[in-house]
Amino acid sequence: MTTFPGSARVEMVMGIPVSVDIRTALPRRELAPVLDDAFAWLRWVDETFNPAREDSQISRLNRGGTIRQIPELIEVLHRCDELSEATGGWFESRINGVIDTSGYIKGWALERLSRALASAGAVDHRITAGGDIRVRGSAAPGKRWHIGVRDPRTGLVRKVVFTHDMGIATSGGANVVDPRTGVKQDKLGSVTVLGPDLGAADAYATGMYAMGPVLARRFAMELAEAEQYQTMIISRDGQEISTPGFAHYGGAEARLAG
Repeated sequence: MTTFPGSARVEMVMGIPVSVDIRTALPRRELAPVLDDAFAWLRWVDETFNPAREDSQISRLNRGGTIRQIPELIEVLHRCDELSEATGGWFESRINGVIDTSGYIKGWALERLSRALASAGAVDHRITAGGDIRVRGSAAPGKRWHIGVRDPRTGLVRKVVFTHDMGIATSGGANVVDPRTGVKQDKLGSVTVLGPDLGAADAYATGMYAMGPVLARRFAMELAEAEQYQTMIISRDGQEISTPGFAHYGGAEARLAG
């Protein structure tokens, strides 16, 4: 099989392994600095937005300290407010007066990185960080990327998504809380959202996981009708349901009730 030469690198960022896999046939002398810049960007995002880092801008903001005037910080906080409104408050970056953009920032960072890689000529790539994946271009000449959606209980692949350009976010097993009560949610196995913007998909997946089964199914259908985002929900007992458009990418046969 014909493959792209490309290059790949994995580093620990934000406490998890992050991989950047470039398949575009760029010269080696160009690939190395592109990958260096990619991970420098991800480390900057972690240093700026990680609430667990005492010196991050988010931590300083939570303490009422002086922060730097960073356009990206204003952009992220504004977008989090918009997504909170869009989800009826189920995705929320401000709980009990504490700002934590964790349900959005990783997807946002990978989405921005994907656009930067494409602008640099690395148009065929896959970026993976935990439950967030951003693919663009082709995995091999003329071949779509194949992305496995895993069962949160067994780790086995439940569905395979085929696409040339997509953000894929899965929420489940992490410390997602009900923003109204602060209680950790565990009524669903996982929620996977596909869409054109990984940051938004990340926030929608987090919000639906917080909603629980009934509200999540309803919101998923409304979201699919209003925007280009499709959802697959795996329940605690392993049943899966999806919005109709999910099947277009090779997703589940099951459908959400109307």
